[in-house]
Amino acid sequence: MSSASRITSLFILTLFSITVGISLSAQPLSESIRLNQLGFYPSAPKVAIVVGDASGPFEITTPDLKTVVFKGVLGPARQNSISGKTTHTADFSDFKSVGTFVVRIPGVGHSYPFSIKADVFQAAAIGSLKGFYYQRASVGLPATYAGKWSRPAGHPDTHVLIHPSAASANRPAGTIISSPGGWYDAGDYNKYIVNSGITMGTLLSLYEDFPAYCQRLKTNIPESTNALPDLLDEALWNLRWMLTMQDPTDGGVYHKLTNPGFDGMVMPDKATKDRYVVQKSNTATLDFAAVMAQASRLFKPYNRQLPGLADSCLTAAVHAWQWAKKNPDLYYRQNDMNQRLDPDVTTGGYEDKDASDEWIWAASELYVTTKDEAYATAVNLFPDDKTPLPSWAQVRTLGYYTLARMAKDKPLRNQDVVTQAKKHVVGLANTLIEGVDQQAFGTVMGKSTRDFIWGSSAEAANQGIALIQAYRLTNDRKYLNYALTNLDYLFGRNAVGYSFLTGFGQKSTLNPHHRPSVADGIQAPVPGLLSGGTNANAARQDKCSGYTTTIADEVYLDQSCSYASNEIAINWNAPMVYLTAAIEALQREAVAKQ
Repeated sequence: MSSASRITSLFILTLFSITVGISLSAQPLSESIRLNQLGFYPSAPKVAIVVGDASGPFEITTPDLKTVVFKGVLGPARQNSISGKTTHTADFSDFKSVGTFVVRIPGVGHSYPFSIKADVFQAAAIGSLKGFYYQRASVGLPATYAGKWSRPAGHPDTHVLIHPSAASANRPAGTIISSPGGWYDAGDYNKYIVNSGITMGTLLSLYEDFPAYCQRLKTNIPESTNALPDLLDEALWNLRWMLTMQDPTDGGVYHKLTNPGFDGMVMPDKATKDRYVVQKSNTATLDFAAVMAQASRLFKPYNRQLPGLADSCLTAAVHAWQWAKKNPDLYYRQNDMNQRLDPDVTTGGYEDKDASDEWIWAASELYVTTKDEAYATAVNLFPDDKTPLPSWAQVRTLGYYTLARMAKDKPLRNQDVVTQAKKHVVGLANTLIEGVDQQAFGTVMGKSTRDFIWGSSAEAANQGIALIQAYRLTNDRKYLNYALTNLDYLFGRNAVGYSFLTGFGQKSTLNPHHRPSVADGIQAPVPGLLSGGTNANAARQDKCSGYTTTIADEVYLDQSCSYASNEIAINWNAPMVYLTAAIEALQREAVAKQ
């Protein structure tokens, strides 16, 4: 070959390489490819969803797009029953190599990068639990533990006033009590017993179901070097506050500790309005009783480290139960209260019209803790065939989880309640998974518009918990695989393409309705907080401008004004902690058996 020919060949080869390189680098990031932005376990299902018209092959490549490591074919078209949009499935479950990859679809583009590895959700489990540390009231958060989100203490709550609605002979209106600690409830700075109830029940259930895993879970909090697991240390911060909310003279529990109105978007130490404890209620008192009964079981092995705590919790639970029996119709009615008494209170009501579910939960927890048959017969534990997904306003299924948990150890004399509870839990799971494989996103979450409520992210996480409970009861892996689909949903496999956990995922919530995240002057939000997520009615509820659609599974706005779709709340974070941690624990168990 002549010198000129070699130069020509080299030029052509170089031009070809440049052209290929440009073609590869020009492959765009496609928002149409939706997947779990954190990643997947090597041996678990792996699915991405393509929104829009697409067909033919897809590839798994290295993040630089230069190396194809797996090829597949997109699945047939599915129609989203909510939006009418078309989707296709890219299933690469057979690809088990460890590393960081992207999904690439010719003519569409590539996905966000994701990992395939063991412990792929460990950081999210730690992060979502650490989210509770950032919500601590009455204490400063030093940089050693809070990093750049460190802040001074706010709301010491050592000078809390008895509101006229909460007045009694021994504690008249204006009496000062001390009620420090606890977690800020949500994006606001108030503390509510009802919402603490389901939150604590969920976190304590995680420990009860997976104690070995939780004992190893470290979150870098001030208590991390003590003898208690970090999960219990964090729960203890709120438990001790809850104990201060019980009137020692009669056992009733105040509904909430609150400002009369919400604070502005300021840091906790800048919020200095008077604080009140407000009216005792049957729902708050029964939620309190359930939490204290469960806490008594869990803290009993730590009597040396926490002398008398387990006994104090049980005593408080029984005292609360007795008060509720004497005051079964004392519901919290904020508007009625404000018409009669001053100052008006306009913060979160957490009102309920029916306490039958709180009675079921409290009775179940007290029965399992005390083994006293009187609690099993005190209320009708199974009034019908319904098994409602847990929420702050509907907690009966938390009682069923607790009763069904006894199916393995069988320490209860009345095994009929265990059998019935197990039937309810498995029946709920079967209802959740029905028809999922035909859904546009292939997730349990989103089968109907009813899923897209205020706090829909927690709806997804609580569905996942129900499926994990069924898996633990049956050992049928389909329930675990379906639970994983909801974790996929929360981390990006959804109609808006967001990961709803702050700080996790390449496209995650950046502007939550959360006062410290707004007021701290730091661009990144406080991490580990679960956004409420898509809410079909958000635009009507918060009047925030910027919503661009009314399609139920797409009404989400990543702006701090959007409290109806983008607030955070402890009762939403708790199921996120449970779901990520439980799946990690079960994955480790599976690997250990191999």
